[in-house]
Amino acid sequence: MSNTAANLRHKIDSASDLQGVVRTMKALAASSINQYEQSLSSLGDYYRTVELGLSASFRAVEPAMPMVKASNTQSATDVVGVIVFGSDQGLVGQFNEDVADFTIKTLGNLVAKPQVWAVGERVYSRLADAGLTMKQGFTVPTNVNAIASLVRQIQIDSETHRGNSDTACVYVFHNRPTSGALYEPVSQRLLPLDRQWQHNLTQIPWPTKNLPEILCSNATTVRALIREYIFISLYRACAESLASENSSRLAAMQRAEKNIDELLENLQREFHRLRQSAIDEELSDVLAGYELLTK
Repeated sequence: MSNTAANLRHKIDSASDLQGVVRTMKALAASSINQYEQSLSSLGDYYRTVELGLSASFRAVEPAMPMVKASNTQSATDVVGVIVFGSDQGLVGQFNEDVADFTIKTLGNLVAKPQVWAVGERVYSRLADAGLTMKQGFTVPTNVNAIASLVRQIQIDSETHRGNSDTACVYVFHNRPTSGALYEPVSQRLLPLDRQWQHNLTQIPWPTKNLPEILCSNATTVRALIREYIFISLYRACAESLASENSSRLAAMQRAEKNIDELLENLQREFHRLRQSAIDEELSDVLAGYELLTK
């Protein structure tokens, strides 16, 4: 019986150590969610500024804007780039599986054969196993400050691949935080920018009565703003993916903590039962010995 009690004590100590690790990871996930949510909140104002700049630039050159294409049709020879944001680490539930399955299902409807840039080793492996053409993998940023450098890397690599093709398409897939659930996989066609996108921007009302004026070359301004628009879109996708990842990890840690609490409760109950049984057995031996001596 002593061996059984010792084994239970060892299990209780191991579960307690694991409980401490889970609580630490839960605290880190909650802290990470906060920084990514703050980043998204700050990014919203900047995104609005870029949209207003594009709106003013497009209104200045309407109705013709040669940089924006009207055609949305695709052919088998088109260049299609796909950027997928996933995770490098585990303990995130079905995070990588959800975004990978959504990507595979969506790309199955394309005529052209896509080439994929994946952020995260786990989602990279899952997409590669599905038979997709993988161009390059990137490491997931560990903090907000590392997002910008990752996005610049992706832009440089994807622009080099696209070259000067006017029919090049770029799709972005990632998980986005939601209020009713932890996250949901979403997609965005980032390029090419079509006439409908241009028209929607021209309909944005200017926030003041002082109308803007384009001082330098309008084409140069539009190119700079479009480059910034693409950068912000990728940055936001990455930040939303990281916020979703940490939300999934936080939920996983909460489930693990609950399971460990239940396990500890059961182990301690069993340990106390064995301990009480040992005490009762020793008392019975003492009483039996006393009765034998009195006889």
